[in-house]
Amino acid sequence: MSKVIFIIQYEIEETRRDEYLTLARELKTLLKADGLENYAVYEVKGKQNHFEELYTFNSLEAYENFDDNQNERISILLNKLSDMQKSNSTKFTTLTEVIE
Repeated sequence: MSKVIFIIQYEIEETRRDEYLTLARELKTLLKADGLENYAVYEVKGKQNHFEELYTFNSLEAYENFDDNQNERISILLNKLSDMQKSNSTKFTTLTEVIE
């Protein structure tokens, strides 16, 4: 089965950085328990407060079912993280593995 990587890129307000990092840590803990293969948050080198979230799924099916399997707390955290993003700064990329 081909893996899928889902990437969200965005910038957050400088004043919300600490709040953002706290929420991202909690989200990572919950997502591990929810069966996601990997979830990581990176800050773009040289661009403070520009982040990328990488979600790694074992298969296309796992990726497509991800939203259906979330508990309420995960949904709340994802909405809060989305609210912290500067408008017009969000980009989404979905990558499908072609060579296993």
